Amino acid sequence: MQRSSETIGTIAGALAKAQAQLVNPERSLVATIRSTDEPGGPERSFRYAPLSRGLDIVRKTLSQHEIATVQTTSIDESAGIVRLSTVLAHASGEWIASDWPVCTISETATPHRMGAALTYARRYALFTLVGISGEDDLDAPDLIAPTTPPSKDRASSNKKGHLNGGQGQQFSEERSRKATSPSLEPEASCALRDQLMTELESLSSADEAASWAHRALGQKNALIDADALAVEKAFQARLVILTGEPVNKPQDADHRLTQRHKRRRPAVDKTVLALPAPRRIRDRDHVKSVAKLPCLVCGRRPVEAHHLRFAQSPTLGRKVSDEFTVPLCRGHHREVHHCGDEVAWWNKAGIDPIVSARTLWLKTHPLPAAPINIQAARSTSTIDRRP
Repeated sequence: MQRSSETIGTIAGALAKAQAQLVNPERSLVATIRSTDEPGGPERSFRYAPLSRGLDIVRKTLSQHEIATVQTTSIDESAGIVRLSTVLAHASGEWIASDWPVCTISETATPHRMGAALTYARRYALFTLVGISGEDDLDAPDLIAPTTPPSKDRASSNKKGHLNGGQGQQFSEERSRKATSPSLEPEASCALRDQLMTELESLSSADEAASWAHRALGQKNALIDADALAVEKAFQARLVILTGEPVNKPQDADHRLTQRHKRRRPAVDKTVLALPAPRRIRDRDHVKSVAKLPCLVCGRRPVEAHHLRFAQSPTLGRKVSDEFTVPLCRGHHREVHHCGDEVAWWNKAGIDPIVSARTLWLKTHPLPAAPINIQAARSTSTIDRRP
């Protein structure tokens, strides 16, 4: 609602001169509006100018013509809303104002939502009152440009992957969105199902399958659930024949593990190199077993597995091998990490941690038994039986 002083001649003349100098602010931000009519509907994006940018332009220009901008809020108890009043006041005492609804009074309980609504209201009210534009033209928001179909060469090159991971999956998932569309009667659904099955049998290439899926999607969604599922299975079976690969073939855990091992490069045994490097073994089970033992120094629990840093040559970003691990309580673990000389720390404690670590390692990794030389054993037995 617009309001003004009794006379506006002076402010109108000053505002006319100011509008000749006003420019539209730069639309540097992008907003996206999602369709509320249907889930997953099209989105519209438009650019707009922030309020701060518009205020900089308006204040700088209007102040040169003795016009001030004032924006205040008030609560309309009768209407139950928060109102924004934007006033252009001239040095002569004349003024022009407009009122803009911001939000309901209940929104004041959530300041962030109210603040966002107030920012939008301030921007729209100010830009409208001074006559500048702060966003893209949205005169026809319902007219959305159709998506340009991909070229035939591009579609052919991506057809197999599009069917296996795209069109085939979309053809199946659309059934879950069918609740908003009316279903056919059982007899009509059965007849349409048989018709779609017949069309499926006539498909001879992946290109035809993709086109058919796009064309038959609406018909399939009108089927009852049982018939729609039957058509989906028939479509997937047909794709297996046309493409040679099943649609969305599941991969169990063993298959994924096998593929991961195939991609993994074989480990290099650096101990047999000309300049051998110490091996660094990783065994989580051994570290966990060490963490269950009492502290090597004081015998308290719980403990943490401590890696003996001096047991191997230092390497950037890598701990020593897990075979050099001993149990330490948190206090001693922290103390040994803060000491400057770990070897001196262990000597002061009177403990040889290498021996303890080796003993613990052999408990979880026992040495293999020495092979028995059967021929030597037989010879020994023969000698022993001699008179």
